[in-house]
Amino acid sequence: MSPKHLVTVLALALPLFHGNALANGDPPAKPALRKPVPRGEDVLARTVFQTLLGEMALQRGDVRLALDAWSDLAQRSRDPKVIARAVEIAGFARQFDRALALSDLWLEVEPDSQRARQTRSSLLVLANRLDELAPQLSVLLEQDKANLGGNLMHLNRMLLRHPDKKAVQQLVDRVSAPYRDLPEGRFAMAQAAATAGDRLRALDEVEQALALRTDWEAAALMRTQLQAEISPEQATATLLEFVGRNPSLRDARMTLARLLVSVRRYEEARAHFNRLLQEHPDSPEIIYPVAILALQQGDGETGRRQLEHLLQTEFPDKSTVHFFLGQLALDRQQADVAARHFGQVTQGEQYLVARSRMAQLLWQQGKPEEARALLRETRSANSSERTQLLLAEAQLLREARQNEEALALIESALARSPDNTELLYEAALLSERLGRHDQLENRLQHLLSVKPDHAHALNALGYSWAERNIRLEEAHTLIARALALAPDDPFIMDSLGWVHFRRGELQLARELLERAHALKADPEIAAHLAEVLWVLNHRDEASRLLREASQQHPDNDVLRNTLRKLQP
Repeated sequence: MSPKHLVTVLALALPLFHGNALANGDPPAKPALRKPVPRGEDVLARTVFQTLLGEMALQRGDVRLALDAWSDLAQRSRDPKVIARAVEIAGFARQFDRALALSDLWLEVEPDSQRARQTRSSLLVLANRLDELAPQLSVLLEQDKANLGGNLMHLNRMLLRHPDKKAVQQLVDRVSAPYRDLPEGRFAMAQAAATAGDRLRALDEVEQALALRTDWEAAALMRTQLQAEISPEQATATLLEFVGRNPSLRDARMTLARLLVSVRRYEEARAHFNRLLQEHPDSPEIIYPVAILALQQGDGETGRRQLEHLLQTEFPDKSTVHFFLGQLALDRQQADVAARHFGQVTQGEQYLVARSRMAQLLWQQGKPEEARALLRETRSANSSERTQLLLAEAQLLREARQNEEALALIESALARSPDNTELLYEAALLSERLGRHDQLENRLQHLLSVKPDHAHALNALGYSWAERNIRLEEAHTLIARALALAPDDPFIMDSLGWVHFRRGELQLARELLERAHALKADPEIAAHLAEVLWVLNHRDEASRLLREASQQHPDNDVLRNTLRKLQP
């Protein structure tokens, strides 16, 4: 034991010999009762010995010996400091019954000690003896009237980890009942009810708390959270009224702005965010949502300005900021700026995407080897991330129409991971591009044997048959299953419409393709819809659709082929 630690232990032990005298020499208000000391016993020597024994046992990890030493010393000395140490060690050893017995001794010696009663209350929680806890908490609340509100608010935090939430609610109700006229008492009951899943009771209690304290932000936010689970519109309306009466409350206005976003009232949300930004111009938690909302509304300039401002603050996730700035630079065709920002994305969900964007930029600059090297040198935490990097490399090759090389890359990876569904799907698509329909079917059927509910694999196999005008009944079955798995996917909707077209069910085909095109104005969906309209003799509409799609996607092969077929 170090000399410093020995001094600390002796400082604890020596007051026992001197009657627990206070540091300033004054006698204690209530001297501790002691058991009779056996004749001839050296009290100081025994005290120092047991103190050293207990602490040295703890250092060696012998908690049982330490507890025995301190417990015996606590019973002999009846000194509150020693008892407190013995209780602490018993709690550490999770011997809660022994710790509670020692806490009884502590309260016997110091019946007015708040620390002793608080310790006993914590032990009762840990020992899962809630039925004995209410009297202890009631006494603690009465003893500390000056901090009554804060102590009521602390009740639920103290019981947060207890598994029986209904029992906790009953306990909080019992302890808080005398304080129903205090907003904190109502709030404590509301919290316990909410945690126990009693939403209506929680909402009623928090309304009572707000009636007692009309400007209480915490209660208003809790009411909003409870209402939002039932009706976001109602939650928005009540919080809007609260903020109107209490315009200076920052957290309430922030929550209101986010709620307005959730119910798609973007302009109103932006007005509240802008006011918050005026009042707190350097607050990262305000700047970030202002930037993201601006981007969502297509205001790239405001988004860029706020994101650049965010980089000057203590915002912790700078990688995300650089990623969005890189995307904005790409939209403005500022490749060098985009690459600089993507290069500063060093972690997080966007890391692999940013590296893929950098590789694409290098490829576009005529540096294919550097692009592929960058992807291969990118760190990956697991096999899933390694697959994503491999797919990104294959995409570069595919977009450069180097389909043979892309397929060779994927086939090499499949040799090591033959059941990897992402690699199987990519291999199937590349096989289709190369016109190798047998390989496409083999890969997709293998994929579906591994993952039968893979919606995109079902769709790809069915669409391949529909495109070749074969096995149309089976194609319909597969694509219908895929659409059931992903009912809002416009590409699967397009495939099903194309199957109906192949089967001569033109009106069904038109309805599905129009729904798909409304969801996603993709050039291939436009080409399919135009062909159906042409066959239905709506040729002006078909021509207009093809013309508009071709203006937006002048290099799309499917559109060009459809135009040649319909308007040779």
